Amino acid sequence: MELQVSTIENKIYEIRGRRVMLDFDLAEAYGIETRVLKQAVRRNIKRFEGEDFMFIVTSEELSRSQFVILNKGRGGNIKYLPFAFTDLGIAMLSSVLNSDAAIEVNRNIMRAFVAIREYILSRASESVEMAQLRERVLLLEQGQEENTRAINDLSEDTGKELDTIYDAIGALSAKAPKLDKNRIMIGYQRRDEQI
Repeated sequence: MELQVSTIENKIYEIRGRRVMLDFDLAEAYGIETRVLKQAVRRNIKRFEGEDFMFIVTSEELSRSQFVILNKGRGGNIKYLPFAFTDLGIAMLSSVLNSDAAIEVNRNIMRAFVAIREYILSRASESVEMAQLRERVLLLEQGQEENTRAINDLSEDTGKELDTIYDAIGALSAKAPKLDKNRIMIGYQRRDEQI
């Protein structure tokens, strides 16, 4: 039985902060009934102790939005709460369900978990790079704002200095002596002028 990794990825949920697959999806993948899978797990419960291997989903968790479609697809009634298996629990299932089909399905499931993990890690590194780029852009914007302020301050200072120069020129021209037309000029005289 060849189960596609993309099909498996669609059946991996996040519950209690862990990526898990539910017992009825696993039973379907293995080609067995859910009750057979649960019986095999109960007979070997020591292999699945701890939430890092397997846990029972609560009614509240089951009623959350990601399972609404899932519940309706199964007739709306789930008689028994499903087991949720982490990647470690699924690996342990291959020793409990000792068949070639179970081993092959487990290989594909492990590939799906690895693909999801790699995707998440790549997104995390992209997020770090984006944060670094945002920080650099903010620094550039702050530098640009500081440069603009400095230019504005410089323009303001230059404007004030020019105003001071114009005021000084105006004051000097107001104090400049006015030429008296009756005053005799000393110096060269033009020939056409008479004394």
